[in-house]
Parts: sequence; structure tokens; C-alpha cells
Amino acid sequence: MYENLRKLSGAGVAIWLDDLSRKRLQTGTLADHVANWNVVGVTSNPTIFQKAISDSSRYDEELRAYGRHGMTVDEIARMLTTHDVRAAADVLRPAYDRSAGVDGRVSIEVDPRLAGDTERTIDEARLLWWLVDRPNIFVKIPATPAGLPAITACLAEGLSINVTLIFSLDRYDQVMDAFLAGLEQAKQNGHDLSSIASVASFFVSRVDTEVDKRLDKLGTPEAAALRGKAAIANARLAFEHYERVVASPRWQALADAGARPQRPLWASTGVKDPAYPDTMYVDELITNGVINTMPQATLEAVADHGTIAGDTVRGRYQESQAVLDGLEALGISYLDVVDVLETEGVEKFTASWNELLGSIKAEMERLA
Repeated sequence: MYENLRKLSGAGVAIWLDDLSRKRLQTGTLADHVANWNVVGVTSNPTIFQKAISDSSRYDEELRAYGRHGMTVDEIARMLTTHDVRAAADVLRPAYDRSAGVDGRVSIEVDPRLAGDTERTIDEARLLWWLVDRPNIFVKIPATPAGLPAITACLAEGLSINVTLIFSLDRYDQVMDAFLAGLEQAKQNGHDLSSIASVASFFVSRVDTEVDKRLDKLGTPEAAALRGKAAIANARLAFEHYERVVASPRWQALADAGARPQRPLWASTGVKDPAYPDTMYVDELITNGVINTMPQATLEAVADHGTIAGDTVRGRYQESQAVLDGLEALGISYLDVVDVLETEGVEKFTASWNELLGSIKAEMERLA
């Protein structure tokens, strides 16, 4: 069952699990995934924590204790989430040590309500870094206009950052520029660049969801022929942009000083349209030096019947650009699509965070 996962790792794709919960930690499920499923990283987000806390009684004891101490719902949310990320980081620590700090990482996201506030995002990132207190974590900062300078500032201080909610190629270029600027400042500040890591989370399936909706409205054969192609094309072109940056003199100067590249991370890789193969966003985005973070169902599908057949990214840039050109020719604006997705992404994570706070409040009232 695990042969496909071994082959995927062998192709240079780091396998991460897009899920985290107290149940996974206490039952040993996460440890099993690390030991047997080639999982070398974990991502979390407000939606994942909301589900974990609302669906389990495993947080009750802490909730009672925090309630007796008079902590606010926001404070409790921070304590519960950082506890789980700290515990997960300990599970992943052997992978971190074996890979000399490349893998074995766990991500925790800043409060998404701060996506438009640079200074508060920086403050929150510092606080999360301090609270979790593990070298093998990433603090997730969204790639919003306000998030970009926060990314640079946090990297300059030596924090390891997962840049999330990237949808567009232009924004990805800005993310990589923010990364380079952060490392350049970190070097000036005297930090050991080899100790600073970063990944750039490029969202995949949501692009097809939005584009396919617009294609279906057109209802033409030309539109139907482009269904399910935009997301993979977009991600492949993002990797082309990444290759361009790591070939630049600016990056080489940092690499010579010990810096690690900001690895592309394929996020939102669960297939949302049942008409598509359930391993599509893994099989079609295989190349050396990337991360694919998968929900449990996708991980199981890849293990069972994924098609791991060599590099499916490099050398596919021309056909990928042709897909985006084809959409523009049909009147579907790429810029409008990615703008809608970024706005919706922040709104969805904010809604999930508010639901998380609501779930904690409801659990506190139940336990009281």
C-alpha cells in the first residue's frame, strides 16, 4: 500500500498531512503516518482546528482549567492550538533532525483576522513562535498586501515562515521577493541563514473550482475542453517562476551564505469535483524539491492508486501557458479569478476562526 508513497518521496516530493488534532496525537495516528506513510510535515489552519475541537471531548480537561482561570476565548484558542502544534512538532522532530532541518515541520497560522494589518501580524507571529518554542515549526502568514512586509520582517528576525493563500503568479513573484529581502536583512542582522526556512503555499484545487464555474456558464465545447486544467497549469507555471528565481544572482549570493530555498508547497490538493481523478493534484504536480500537503482522503487515495510516473512539471510550461491563454480568449480573466480567490480565502479562514471561537465558547458553556 505504501509503495506509491515511497515512489513519490523518491521523486523529490515531500509528503505532508493537511490535518492535525488531539485525537491524532493521543492515538498515535500521526506517529504512524510519520513512521509508515512517509509523512514528513503537517499543516494546520483555522478550519482544521475548528473541526478538531468541536468534534472531540479530548480538550475538555483543558477547557475546564482555562475557564476556572478566567481566560478569554481568544486566549484559550491560542493555548489549545499551540499545544497541539508543539506536540506534533515533537512527533516530527526525528524527521527534522534526519533531514538537517529541511523536513519535519509543523505549521501554525496567525489569526486570519489580522490579514490586513502588518504590524499585528508580525506581533502575532512572534508570539506564536515563542509559545510553541520548537525549531521545527512554520508560522503561516497569508500572502496579502499587508502580509508581504510582515513576511520579510519575520524572516529578518530569524523566524521560519510558511507563506499561505497564494493563488496568482504575480503574487507569488512578490512572495519570493519578500523572502529574498527577508533573508538579506537576516544576513545583515547576523543570523545564521541555514537555520531559517520558508515554504510558499500555492493553492491548487480552488483555482479549478472558480474557473470551472465560469466555464460551465459559457457552456461551449471550447469551454468544456478547458475544465479541470487551469489549476495544474497555474501551479506548473509557478514552478517555472521559482526556477527563474533560484537561478538568479540574487539568490545565489544568499545560497553562498548558507540560505535554503523557499520550497513551493502545493496546498488545497483534495479534488473537489468527483468527475476528476481523486489523485489528480498529486500525480500531475510531481517534481523534485516541492511539498504536497494532502488531506487524509487524498493521502489514502495516492497510496492506493496514485500514478507516480516521474516528473510531471518541468518541461510543461508552454502547454500550461496555452491553457491560461485559452481561458483569456474565452473571456475568463485570470486576474479576476485570482483576486476573487484571495479575497475568498481570507474570508473563509476568518469565518473558520470565528467558528473556532464559537465552538470553544459553546464547549465552555457546556462544561460549566
